[in-house]
Amino acid sequence: MEKTIDAAVVPSTFGWSDMGSWDAVWKMSKQDEAGNVTSGHATVLNTKNSLVISRTCHLAVQGLNGVAVIASEDAVYVGRLDESQHVRDLVRLLAAEKDTAALTQTHPTAYRPWGGYTSVLNGDRFQVKRLFVTPGKKLSLQTHQHRSEHWICVKGTAEVTVGDDTKILRENESVFIPQGQVHRLANPGKIVLEMIEVQTGSYLGEDDITRIDDEYGRK
Repeated sequence: MEKTIDAAVVPSTFGWSDMGSWDAVWKMSKQDEAGNVTSGHATVLNTKNSLVISRTCHLAVQGLNGVAVIASEDAVYVGRLDESQHVRDLVRLLAAEKDTAALTQTHPTAYRPWGGYTSVLNGDRFQVKRLFVTPGKKLSLQTHQHRSEHWICVKGTAEVTVGDDTKILRENESVFIPQGQVHRLANPGKIVLEMIEVQTGSYLGEDDITRIDDEYGRK
């Protein structure tokens, strides 16, 4: 938006915050009687004026005042709310270290036009992801040159194409996609489709995709 020339500005009187820090998130959120804001898996005891958010593990916070505790898929941030606007300094420190640089480069959850995926586990020649596909959406018809994939349906209904064969997978059913095979995943149902994808191969990068057909115009 900062670079577009197709924009217009009109005066208005509503309040505004760019939510540029965890302190701003805390101030804009509904607080309980102790001044705490919690979201996700969180329990607080003898704690006040704090922001506690978890997207993964259960956070238990005790005896603190005026802090932010934020757990994402791959890291936990703990700091004073009144200093949270300086989190960029911490990010620079993480980016400068070889062992932590990846935390500042790639988020475990990536969103796509069809839904998205979360990286669950990575190892030597394997990777596990959780795929979520919006009702009525489908991935591109594609191939991978360096990896095979196993798909397990854990929620919803999946329409799976492998080569010339298209079939329906229901919960607890699975399918194997050999290396180099044309395949596609679609959600014909009315609820979000969730799949576990296990990738195995010599290279597991996101750029190992040859798209044959894609309704979103990607190459």
